[in-house]
Amino acid sequence: MGAPVAACAATNAAAVLWCEAGRSPASAARAQQFGLTPVATLRDLLDRSDIVISLCPPAAAEDLARDVAEHGFAGVYVEANAINPERMVRIAELLKPAAAVVDGGVVGSPPVRGKTPTLYLSGPVAATAQIEALFADTAVQMKTLGREVGKASALKLSYASFQKTSRVLVALAVGMAREHGVDQELVEVASRRTDSYLAEPEYVAKTAARAWRWGPELQEAADALAAAGLPPEMLRAAASTLARWNDAKGGELTLTDALDRLAQP
Repeated sequence: MGAPVAACAATNAAAVLWCEAGRSPASAARAQQFGLTPVATLRDLLDRSDIVISLCPPAAAEDLARDVAEHGFAGVYVEANAINPERMVRIAELLKPAAAVVDGGVVGSPPVRGKTPTLYLSGPVAATAQIEALFADTAVQMKTLGREVGKASALKLSYASFQKTSRVLVALAVGMAREHGVDQELVEVASRRTDSYLAEPEYVAKTAARAWRWGPELQEAADALAAAGLPPEMLRAAASTLARWNDAKGGELTLTDALDRLAQP
């Protein structure tokens, strides 16, 4: 994601730099492919930059921010990694008051071959405006969510929790079906419905009303996964979540009621 996003920034920036210290040959090849300018050290990069965009694996986000803070960076720092809002706040505290910190979250595929991801932002108005200008008229779409640091990270993780877990659930479902020779039939059944459940939040209340029955079904499915040598923990965790709604059987819950019960069993 990082290299093609950086290439989009080059549309409006005087230069887009990357630090080659400690990076792999594959990273160097990507940077060259997208026309980024190499610098030898992080200090070199920070001394020459008005804006820093951190787009790396989540586990490295805080260490990178700490390294940037130790150099006294005083520009705009965009923390665009898939991290939780609490970590985002910690990173902002590391970099302030020297830097203006913008919370960012990229939703979508890398901006290549016609793809147009959205970079969601939250943070100081002047700083978010700079980032909007940086990506104006590029394949990276922009949307600002307000001034509160943590909002963009929360949106990114909310979406990722559904999207990525759904992909894992597909693997488990197909794996179970294949074990019993009905994987093609499973695909046929699923092809009759293509809508995303995430677009139907009103169904949460109906899920709560059915939880007393669905939970045991998922436990049975978890047992089937275990028997097939597949990991059952995800379905057991889903069954445990449904158990928080066990007393909603037959009830007429609203979406708000259902979510309140889920958060405060």
